[in-house]
Amino acid sequence: MKKSIIILLSTVFCVSLVGQSYNKTELGLKATINAVDVEIQFFSNDVVRILKSPQGKTFEKKSFSVIKTPEKVNIQITQNEKNIIAKSKSIEIQLNTQNGKVSFNDLSGKIILTETENGTVFAPYKDSTEKSFTVKQSFQLTSGEAIYGLGQHQNGKMNQRNQRLNLKQSNMQTAIPYFYSTNGYGLFWDNYSTTDFADNANKTSFESELGNCVDYYLLVSNNADKGLALWRDLTGQAPMPPRWVFGFWQSRERYRSQDELLDVVKKYRELKIPLDGIVQDWQYWGEDKTLWNSTEFGNPRFPSPKQMIDDVHKMNAHFMISVWPSFGNKTKIFKDLKKDNMLYDFITWPKIPEVQVYDAFNPKARDIYWDYLNRNLLSLGIDGWWMDATEPDQLEPKITDDLNKTYFGTFRKVRNAYPIITTGGVYDHQRQTNSANRVFILTRSAFAGQQRYGTFNWSGDVQSRWKVFKQQPANGLNMSYSGIPYWNTDIGGFFTIKPYPKGLLDTAYHELYTRWFQFGTFMPMMRSHGTNSYREI
Repeated sequence: MKKSIIILLSTVFCVSLVGQSYNKTELGLKATINAVDVEIQFFSNDVVRILKSPQGKTFEKKSFSVIKTPEKVNIQITQNEKNIIAKSKSIEIQLNTQNGKVSFNDLSGKIILTETENGTVFAPYKDSTEKSFTVKQSFQLTSGEAIYGLGQHQNGKMNQRNQRLNLKQSNMQTAIPYFYSTNGYGLFWDNYSTTDFADNANKTSFESELGNCVDYYLLVSNNADKGLALWRDLTGQAPMPPRWVFGFWQSRERYRSQDELLDVVKKYRELKIPLDGIVQDWQYWGEDKTLWNSTEFGNPRFPSPKQMIDDVHKMNAHFMISVWPSFGNKTKIFKDLKKDNMLYDFITWPKIPEVQVYDAFNPKARDIYWDYLNRNLLSLGIDGWWMDATEPDQLEPKITDDLNKTYFGTFRKVRNAYPIITTGGVYDHQRQTNSANRVFILTRSAFAGQQRYGTFNWSGDVQSRWKVFKQQPANGLNMSYSGIPYWNTDIGGFFTIKPYPKGLLDTAYHELYTRWFQFGTFMPMMRSHGTNSYREI
């Protein structure tokens, strides 16, 4: 009798394992394993999303990066003793019913990528008054594969294997939590808080400071070209910029008067040297820091800004102007944003408390920002925006900075997405204002999907050193693998003062500038810019 009971119980136990419950959904399936809710969503035959969260913890999330509407996919779902298996025409996904590990195979059964066992971690984290988690997911890569992307990091490395990277927006560092593997897949970690990426022989992981869920996408392709096509399909196509953008641009920190800027364009024309555009950097609004980025020409050295821009156009050149996400407290736009508490209180550039960054996540704040840009600058005939410091800059960071409230919660929660939101606001508003003209934005920072907003990125305020110059090709190529096709650097480097205190009088700098200029001809945007030493021919 006892033997019969043991056999019966064993049979029931095995059936419960094989019969691990799951719910079929419109996009895939849902299951709960070891107190973790797991959802598999097919966006196409080649693209799948994995969501994991602590059991019963409901949340709402709309991606800042992903804009694709999921396709109708014919999914076959089966089950064996260990796995629930979901299969499309391209991918087979196995969800282990005992430990919740997800594995991705091709249809021949070859492993594309697999999570590590017990690789999903949720650690409780209190974000201001909200209870949330630090989230981590680990994967097992193969020994021979290389991975590219993850934004821009000033280390000169192409292959991102065997290193740790802190994915946090800053000047010269661009955080894009997406990489493409030579094993034929792309992996996007859809999280906007500060994230640590780590890779070694045992595992590859993303760990984000804050998140209600693990949320990532796998894009399966047989080559990098298709991989990039899938990534653009998921996050947005890169619109064609105006043809004149691809020419030569002259810039300087900064042209101090209307006459100085016009004289540069005139001289290029006299010398018959091609020039397609010129940039007016900061302080056209004046030199009082409390008037910072007023979006208005207030500097008396620029008495006729519209005439100046018209004159540039008459010389068959284009005009781009610098705008920032921060405003001095004596500007009209600062006062309008302040009314509804749409400003952050951390120290940015310039380093005075009277200058504050606007909450780009707030649609009303984006409306106000565009209203000033449109009335004060676009109406004058400017051709492009130099959107500087879109990280945004935090120059004296404090723990309390991350508690600044945004439209979507704390700054800690969404910080890395700031550049895509602020550039997207300008792009969308300009297209609504004038759909006949293409939008051109040069900006210092980026996030996944930002290519859809007509942005060019540059590598930040890099120093004029051979070592730094050597790092730039890897920066640009990894940005391209991250989905950002249009990238450039300050030809000659931004800061010359430390390595070359004599500036243009130092013949050693001539050699560096010449080589950098040659490299510049092969960048999507050829732009000479810097401080300490004039760059005009």
